[in-house]
Amino acid sequence: MQRPHPTQLERMLNADEFIVSKTDGHGKILYGNKIFIKISGYEESELIGSPHSILRHPDMPKIVFKLLWDRIKNKEEIFAYVKNLCKDGSYYWVFANVTATLELNGNIRDFHSVRRKPSAKAMSVIPALYTQLISAEHSGGVEASKVLLDKILNEKGISYDEFILSLQQ
Repeated sequence: MQRPHPTQLERMLNADEFIVSKTDGHGKILYGNKIFIKISGYEESELIGSPHSILRHPDMPKIVFKLLWDRIKNKEEIFAYVKNLCKDGSYYWVFANVTATLELNGNIRDFHSVRRKPSAKAMSVIPALYTQLISAEHSGGVEASKVLLDKILNEKGISYDEFILSLQQ
């Protein structure tokens, strides 16, 4: 499937809408609720079995996904702001919570994500931050982006989680 060309058209979640999806251990979509299917612009049959990265917008810094995968593969939850790319090239922002679903023996069965509309406060900060992180990635790779993110967090005197959650309040 050909990746769409990004446009400047933004789609917005309503405050009472939640996107829910489930992926296997490799990031292939196993389930998506009706809101997920609708906002993405894809048919359910196009999403199921596809890698979740089908929705990855080029404005997303790779370091955010590295943090996400490192955490969930370690059976830790993560919150993140994500800009997703729709089938028609439009985009939408979400405040995502991603967790691993564990089997009785403690092994990871799959990953579960619940996403909602990000706060205005977050949207006044995150896009500019992500632009900085992407710029660092272009000049020095994901490690440079990580160094920059760590520097910003250290200057604020807070952890990644504290920073992300403070923007949603």
